[in-house]
Amino acid sequence: MSRAAAVLLLAAALVPVRAPAQAIPRVELAALTLADAERLVAARNREVLVARRALEGAQADVVSAGAAPNPVVTLNAGVVNPQSGLGKAAIPGAARIEQLIERGGKRELRVAAAQRLESAANAELADTLRQQRLATVSAYYDLLLAQDKVATAGVTADLFAKSVAATERRLAAGDVAPADLTRLRVEALRAENERRAAEAERQRAQNALAYLIGAEREAAAIRAADPWPSLEEVAHAAIDDALLDARPDVAAARERLEAANKARELARSLATRDVTLGAGIERTPPSETNTVGVGTIVGVSVSFPLFLRYTYEGEIARAEADYTAAIELLEIARAQARTELGTAAADLAAAAERLRRYEVSLLAEARKAADYAEFAYRNGAIGVIDLLDARRTLRAVELDAAAARADYAKALARWRSGLARHEPASPARRP
Repeated sequence: MSRAAAVLLLAAALVPVRAPAQAIPRVELAALTLADAERLVAARNREVLVARRALEGAQADVVSAGAAPNPVVTLNAGVVNPQSGLGKAAIPGAARIEQLIERGGKRELRVAAAQRLESAANAELADTLRQQRLATVSAYYDLLLAQDKVATAGVTADLFAKSVAATERRLAAGDVAPADLTRLRVEALRAENERRAAEAERQRAQNALAYLIGAEREAAAIRAADPWPSLEEVAHAAIDDALLDARPDVAAARERLEAANKARELARSLATRDVTLGAGIERTPPSETNTVGVGTIVGVSVSFPLFLRYTYEGEIARAEADYTAAIELLEIARAQARTELGTAAADLAAAAERLRRYEVSLLAEARKAADYAEFAYRNGAIGVIDLLDARRTLRAVELDAAAARADYAKALARWRSGLARHEPASPARRP
């Protein structure tokens, strides 16, 4: 192997290899499942990507914190002795090296604080992913609700169109009054307006979901394919400190508290004097007292600061304030998590009870009443006003039932998201 090839191989081996980016899954947007949407959130959601970059920056800070101070080299190319004249001035000759020695465990404390901040960034990434997945679930069910509204509005509009055609035939036969046909035509036009409004709502839901999964260009093609979640008995976990501390948002606040504690210890360690060790060699030019020739002088030195005017009171006070603020932020995170879980549990219980009422009785009774009205109208037992009332009632109950399904699905998702646990990553290896 040639020397050039060996150099290239060595250089390639020394270049750090970056971890490959997370692959973007290929999904069918025209039949998008909730699981596929959640995978797209992890790979393409912009807030998640920003949180991932923040974690990478925190990992780089760990490397920086563990770096020891570099030595300083001073080279002096020559010495000018005015008493000897310029002819003997260009005598090369001095070199010095100095090394700062940190004391008080400053480097270890910097690394510990940076590692805690890395763990906090990791927990914040998990919490961002949790929040964006919850937002995606909510947007997904909003789209599913909009699709149901479009379907309901379409069925209603088609039904009115058929009723108008049938009533026109009956009017030609002299079986109904012209006023009945006019009322049906008005209701048919209103049904068309409701269908168009439902289509616009579906487009808004598609755009909202497309942003969360990073598919804005294909928003019009997105269609939710999963069914509504079925009613189930949810076991409400006891909201205790262990449950709260396992959440990623609380874990991030706890890690930042530990980082603030290490930063406080680091600020206190500034009062420990660092020492700078130096060593140098110098060639001395000939002079009136030195007639032998060029000489060589070797020396060592030790330097340290004198704390006569300032002993880092400001840095220590700021670190204490940051530590106290971190304690309060942890308490805020725990309080918000407890409130979120309590609200989610109450919303889930109320949504389940409301949906159960629709599924068990309301929908069946409304459909039965509408069927009776349709049969009676066809046989001339009731007028068009009673028929329109029955249809309006059925349409309202069907839309309310769809909204109840969406409320239950989103409440269930909020409850499950509130129970998310963060598994801390293994601590970074110290350099």
